[in-house]
Amino acid sequence: MTRYSYVAIDASGNAARGTTRAESREDAELALYERELRDIRVTEKPGLLQLELTARRVKREEVMHLSRQLGAFVRAGLPLTEAVQSLAKDANNLAVRRMLIAVEDGLRDGEKLSDCLDRHPRVFPEYYRGILRSAELSGRLDTVLAQLAAYLERDLEARRKIKQALIYPSVVAGMSLVTMIVLAGFVLPRFKDFFAGLGADLPLPTRILLGFTDFLTTWWWALMAGTGLVVLVLAVVIGTIPGRYLRDRVFLSLPVVGKTVRFALIERFCRILSSMVSAGVQLPEALRVATGSLPNLVYRRSLSRVGEALLEGEGLARPLAATGLFPGAAGQMIRVGEDTGTLEAQLVVTAEFYESELDHKLKKLIGLFEPAVILLMGGVVGFVAIALVSAMYGIFRQVQ
Repeated sequence: MTRYSYVAIDASGNAARGTTRAESREDAELALYERELRDIRVTEKPGLLQLELTARRVKREEVMHLSRQLGAFVRAGLPLTEAVQSLAKDANNLAVRRMLIAVEDGLRDGEKLSDCLDRHPRVFPEYYRGILRSAELSGRLDTVLAQLAAYLERDLEARRKIKQALIYPSVVAGMSLVTMIVLAGFVLPRFKDFFAGLGADLPLPTRILLGFTDFLTTWWWALMAGTGLVVLVLAVVIGTIPGRYLRDRVFLSLPVVGKTVRFALIERFCRILSSMVSAGVQLPEALRVATGSLPNLVYRRSLSRVGEALLEGEGLARPLAATGLFPGAAGQMIRVGEDTGTLEAQLVVTAEFYESELDHKLKKLIGLFEPAVILLMGGVVGFVAIALVSAMYGIFRQVQ
């Protein structure tokens, strides 16, 4: 049986608090009602072991599934409170269940769904809550929940593609690092002892290789300490606003990488802006939320000035083009949307265009990264082979 804590009003009108055990939340509420308690609010209290085993953070995939299921329930005519209660009952993740129970309690108290979700900003981003708030006003909650689920699915698919594309280069880079460590720490020191025992003159590549090995085996602790110090300093610098801005500026200026990051940001911006506009959010508010969803400070600062220009009546396309952060094609498509009154549709077209461009850039980036890692690996192994073979050949000639 599960433990539940409750807050209620007893027969004399006083507040009553305590815990009870029951098979389910409904059974606990029924048992408390039979004890002549009213205005009952029940919250599950898991044990410590259960909390450690089942409590996890709410992943984006779970938010996507919740959005799709809740939209289906609302479309079927199920009251919102009952829909949330049903989702909470079926949730396997304890964090999701407790969050949905809190949302259900808020709905029973007369709050709106968006107000209940405002208490969980780490689970539901600001753009999600803003779109939902507009949907409640327009009565399109089921449609907007389906749109949010579709957006989250596209976002997850894009992240999945990036992770899959990075698997092979990461494995090759890891194997290269392991190979270098094994050569420097175990293989080459044995050859050094062998060459020293023969007392032969070694060629220059061999002397360079053995000197590098001596340096690594002698000063490995200093290299690790220096690397740790550099990482710590970078973490402190990037933790500041100027440091984050400089990091984002550097990423945007890198060859190939910069365009890939730029296209990813443009796709995300247009996708969220179009979703908010289609949900009935006013353009200045939609622009503010879409800007806040971007992780790049360079874009966020520039787009904040776009918001000011929009409020001054300059429109959207011209201030966006003035930032220099949006390609000409994006500005033209948004300008066409403004001129023809089809801004929402043009934003969707722009997002889809740069989504396909992002896929192309990712393939190009991975296509450049893989040969670079392989060439580096081949160069290291080739240099080691040349150094050892030349040393053995030299010793053989001296013996002859």
